[in-house]
Amino acid sequence: MPHRNLSTRLAIAAACCAGIFVAPAFADDATRLVEDPIGVKNAPWLLASPDFKGGGGAGDGGTAGAGCPQVISTYTNAAFDGGQYIVQAGLAEGEIAACSYTVSPGDFPLRIDLIEMIFATSNAAVSTTTKWTVMVWKGTPASGQLMYSYSSNGVDLPHLVMSPGTNGTNIQFGIDPGDPEQMVITDDGSHTFSIGYRIDEHNNQTQNPCLVAPPSSSNAFPTTDVGGLAAPTTNWIYAVDCGVLGCPAGWRTFAQLPTVCRPSGDWVMRVSWTPQQCEIPGACCLPNGTCQSLPNSTCVAQGGTFSGEGVPCTTNTCAQNICPCCFVATGGCVTLSPSACAAAGGIAGPTGQSCTGYVCFPQGACCLPDGTCVGPVSPAACAAQGGVFQGNATVCSAGLCPEPMGAACFPNGFCLMLTQGQAAAAGATWAGPGTTCADGNGNGTADACEAGTPGDLNGDGVVGPQDLSILLNAWGSSGGPADLNGDGSVGAPDIAILLNNWG
Repeated sequence: MPHRNLSTRLAIAAACCAGIFVAPAFADDATRLVEDPIGVKNAPWLLASPDFKGGGGAGDGGTAGAGCPQVISTYTNAAFDGGQYIVQAGLAEGEIAACSYTVSPGDFPLRIDLIEMIFATSNAAVSTTTKWTVMVWKGTPASGQLMYSYSSNGVDLPHLVMSPGTNGTNIQFGIDPGDPEQMVITDDGSHTFSIGYRIDEHNNQTQNPCLVAPPSSSNAFPTTDVGGLAAPTTNWIYAVDCGVLGCPAGWRTFAQLPTVCRPSGDWVMRVSWTPQQCEIPGACCLPNGTCQSLPNSTCVAQGGTFSGEGVPCTTNTCAQNICPCCFVATGGCVTLSPSACAAAGGIAGPTGQSCTGYVCFPQGACCLPDGTCVGPVSPAACAAQGGVFQGNATVCSAGLCPEPMGAACFPNGFCLMLTQGQAAAAGATWAGPGTTCADGNGNGTADACEAGTPGDLNGDGVVGPQDLSILLNAWGSSGGPADLNGDGSVGAPDIAILLNNWG
């Protein structure tokens, strides 16, 4: 887009910085990938800021919300005031370095406040002048809409001038916050915006760049960092068409480039921006049980529970919003909120506990009332048999289950809870496993020691099928003749007594 009617608002550092480290460049003539690691003591800045009289783009216009917190988006781990960089010395005139950023839908519309990128020279033998353009897109550079474009003109938007040697300069482009027109981006549905710098004219591009890279001894180039490529799908490059001699033409993410064409780090580029409508972040309990400080809309969009603006995340903030969620099909466990667990078809464990140390589907030994051991079974299956679950991964072994206790009836009517062996040694009559010395009818004699055989519910002197039928019909009732152990309920312990005296 043409740049017109711009007045000067410019500050330039007094001197470039001296290089402290230069490594040999390497190049592949077929791809024009030329990376030159350098180090600079400090990176002076060149601030370009146009006065909007007539405009410099066809953007959304307007002003952004005052008092909103400014955000800095970047992928690089490099410093912007000096450090280690890699000069991308293969970039030719007309090629563009760009980054795209996806943010919360609630942050739109947003104002672009400052765009920065480190350009550098490596052992330049001459002073270099580079003409450049800064660009802002709604969406990605490849599929979005170019909203703002401003080119250096050597007057109010200065060209990049660097002295001989190894130097770095931070080109900073921004609009005076007091201007009535700002670079404001609305959401196109992708929740993404992009920034970039284009090399319009090198100091000395001597030949066709598809055949010979622009000489690194007489040109400045954009830089990437030395920390490795962290964001391959959101770093972009626009390459001129060199046919079979070069890398893929047009817009490509670094991930879309073949290895021999792919820069080894992220662009040393960042953007400062301000959301037009502000939300104060607070503790957000996400479905996986973690806590992050997020705006309410972002929290809800990610399925989280918002704890309130300004509420900090602490160790216990989300403790009551998690549980171990177990899945029958896989046997696996995922820490989720109880509601998320139910929605996912899982089985929720104790609230406030994570999957750490939790066993979803325990299996182990079960000690039955008669002293026998079965297993492996689940705790529920053990309880249904009136047994005691011995713990996950336990196995039945000699001595694991204690001898069952029962009512031992002495000749004088005294009742004592003993094992069968103890009862025999004491000369008492053992009433069976699970029986008790309860005196349900209050006649002074334990019910288990009353005349008759425990379990002979029909009084025919034999414990058999008819007695079992009577007990089953009374299953779950409170007390009565079928409550053989006198615990107030007819259940599994009573049937164990009946079966022990069967026949």
